[in-house]
Amino acid sequence: MQKEYRLRRRNDFRRVFRFGTSAANRQFVVYISPRQAGAGSLSGPRIGISVSKKVGNAVVRNRVKRLVKEVTRHWIPDLKEGTDVVIIARNPAATMDFYQVESSLRHVFRRAKLFRKNTRDCRRGEIV
Repeated sequence: MQKEYRLRRRNDFRRVFRFGTSAANRQFVVYISPRQAGAGSLSGPRIGISVSKKVGNAVVRNRVKRLVKEVTRHWIPDLKEGTDVVIIARNPAATMDFYQVESSLRHVFRRAKLFRKNTRDCRRGEIV
């Protein structure tokens, strides 16, 4: 994921947690908040990932983060612009493979209405 699409600062995470809305399933929780004026140079979405120590050791947590980053990297053009997104991985995400992570995140992103209207899913060709 490119730098301009990353959510990194603690204050940005806090703002999304405090003022954002959430959607969840068993594997992931997603918080969404519209971006403040002047925060970030691009209008595209910014994505932050959080994996608790409860999920596993450092190797497991980093693997989950890499999988989530790779899935969301492909979706950046299809996500609503001007939004900040925080993805929190729950414990079941530690044992998932790439396609399971992709399916689970797609489900949560649809519940959160993060996809723009009439965008095509890359893998299946379906309208989101």
